[in-house]
Amino acid sequence: MSVIDWGMDVAVAAIRLLPPEPAHHLTVELMARFGFFLPGPPKDDPRLQLRVLGLDFSNPLGIAAGFDKDARAFRGMLKMGLGHVECGTVTPRPQPGNPKPRMYRLPEDDAIINRMGFNNQGVDASAARLAHRKPGRPRGIVGINIGANKDSADRIADYRIGFAKLAALADYVAVNVSSPNTPGLRGLQEKSELRALLGTLVSARGTAPKPILLKIAPDLDARALDDIADVVLTSGIDGMIVTNTTIDRPTTLKSRYAAETGGLSGTPLMAPSTRVLAEVRKRVGAKIVLIGVGGVSTGEDAYAKIKAGASLVQLYTALVYNGGSLIPKMKRDLLTCLTRDGFASVADAVGADVK
Repeated sequence: MSVIDWGMDVAVAAIRLLPPEPAHHLTVELMARFGFFLPGPPKDDPRLQLRVLGLDFSNPLGIAAGFDKDARAFRGMLKMGLGHVECGTVTPRPQPGNPKPRMYRLPEDDAIINRMGFNNQGVDASAARLAHRKPGRPRGIVGINIGANKDSADRIADYRIGFAKLAALADYVAVNVSSPNTPGLRGLQEKSELRALLGTLVSARGTAPKPILLKIAPDLDARALDDIADVVLTSGIDGMIVTNTTIDRPTTLKSRYAAETGGLSGTPLMAPSTRVLAEVRKRVGAKIVLIGVGGVSTGEDAYAKIKAGASLVQLYTALVYNGGSLIPKMKRDLLTCLTRDGFASVADAVGADVK
């Protein structure tokens, strides 16, 4: 562990003494103000590099949407060694989100429950920050995750606004229809609604090669997955992010906050989200790019997502509990997994477990 990694982990441990949401805001503030001055990681091993979505990723690891909601800290997060950062979720108009308290740590379960409700400063604030990006500085891919305002009368129109204002400023656009914390939002995963939404965004994209990815929930049955796969494969979008947080509450949860409403993330989500990922891979094959999310906290976890069909992997909750030194460790462990199983690169391992 480097001195910088050690220092950052000490800072994370100190920040974790604060309540969850103030700790999150302080972390983002520190990364926004000072993260750009980090020296940056060493160049990644070529075996971790891959090209998907028409983009070059230095490694498959990224941070999921929800951390850098307003595109303030992506430079610092890339300096920590991630291959990509997904900012957002961003809505057309600013909104405060749901009443507080709305975020809970479940340390006994290595988990978090949140019901934030798309609290963000709106598309114009994120657009202004993303507009100052300099190509190649820092190294890494920046995606933007778009959503709809809670009180919107036309949610598809909200996504069209977000896409129009942000797509040109990011490397890819993620379409979030799977948050459990905006009433009715998950209804956009239904076949007719989803077809209308994705058709609108593909039309708005025109001929510009901007990758569009759909983020889905883990709480979907086989028929819903069939419908989503059918729509996605005929829509013209480029990928899926599998999965968002879950409304399920495993009986194994030990924390006193286990019954709080909201989306559960962290270790308890690893197995169910990976099962959904494999099911999606069976339905779409290698025709579109998959990003695996949910419960990733080790290099072995990331490897399991990759073998289940993910080209890229995102984490978030594990960083809350383990700090920035987790990122280089995961990359080392991922290389160990590739070597052990005889894969020459991450790309070679994608979907290896799915027949």
